[in-house]
Amino acid sequence: MAPVEAITEGIRVEVASTYRPERSSPIGGRWFFTYTVRIANEGDAAATLRTRQWHIVNANGHRHEVEGRGVVGREPRIEPGEHYTYTSACPLDTPFGSMSGTYRLEKDDGSTIDAEIPRFVLAAPHSIH
Repeated sequence: MAPVEAITEGIRVEVASTYRPERSSPIGGRWFFTYTVRIANEGDAAATLRTRQWHIVNANGHRHEVEGRGVVGREPRIEPGEHYTYTSACPLDTPFGSMSGTYRLEKDDGSTIDAEIPRFVLAAPHSIH
């Protein structure tokens, strides 16, 4: 899917998703997606990504919340003008759905930014029109 982006207080979050048919089993009710996130610090102070909160919604409107420390086992520090990119995955029990959420980043002075993760679609081919 085409990337989406949001900017919150100088933190730009870009996300793109990909359907993974080789890891999916539609007959078994499992569709597997990966998504790549690029977090760019366009502000004037370093920020460390401390937590994430995801809102995952399947095609039936069932909502699942995921919260935790960092991303993919890390709490990256992102200096001004730098970015951090990672790829993760999400299984669904329907052929399409969406994800959105927030990253909480902490600046050196202890202040925080709740950076928006824009809503992006997870969709198997031909599942939505």
